[in-house]
Amino acid sequence: MSRAQRLLDLIQTLRRHRRPVSGAALAGELGVSLRTLYRDIATLQAQGAAIDGEPGVGYVLKPGFMLPPLMFSEEELEALVLGSRWVADRADPRLGEAARNALAKIAAVLPTDLRDTLDASALLVGPVDRVESSCDPAVIRQAIKAECKLIMVYRDLKGSDSARTIWPFALGFFDSIRVVVGWCELRNDFRHFRVDRITSLEVSEERYPRRRHALIKAWREQQGVAPQDVFGGRVGRVANPLAAKRIADAAQAEMAANGERDGATESDC
Repeated sequence: MSRAQRLLDLIQTLRRHRRPVSGAALAGELGVSLRTLYRDIATLQAQGAAIDGEPGVGYVLKPGFMLPPLMFSEEELEALVLGSRWVADRADPRLGEAARNALAKIAAVLPTDLRDTLDASALLVGPVDRVESSCDPAVIRQAIKAECKLIMVYRDLKGSDSARTIWPFALGFFDSIRVVVGWCELRNDFRHFRVDRITSLEVSEERYPRRRHALIKAWREQQGVAPQDVFGGRVGRVANPLAAKRIADAAQAEMAANGERDGATESDC
């Protein structure tokens, strides 16, 4: 392995750890001696990498350190292209435009050969029958970020409208629909709402009383959804098969509004 690749691997390893990690653990993960590890850390620090720590204490990479895009592998670039294309096609217009802009910024600083790889990617996003909605998901995303209540009118599968006030904390993007997850004040429980069934929407100036992260944690525990860990590879995995079915039913609205109360389906909203 070249020294440049070894330094890149060290940066990537530090990036995966959000807390200080010992030199011995880093050396073992990278397959190098402790002496080599210390030398590599000193090299990266001299080149501007914000690595805090010292021998015997541990090391951590400060947030904000940017890795040059030219360090992307071909497979990493293909993953970025495919993900960006999916977001551009499936997400709301503002997120789609952001995805295209991000990809253009990456392409602008890539070496010619890698830029050609990005432009020639053969990974495509297939067409889908999208369910149109008059509700702008960007408004919901803003309410989630601000931890503000949403006041809305929701239409169930039977066509009946009901006024709801919810504490939104997550927005799920499926192939053809979007689902907002929140605490419903009417039901006094977590509920899933299809965005295309929201007939009117208003963001309240009132913040909801619990923090968003606490709501997400409680919802995951109720639904059997494992914590999302981008760096570790788990991405919102649903661990409990029964919970997975309930969430899928809510997202795809395949269940009839038959009055059943399971605490999670869209028909129970």
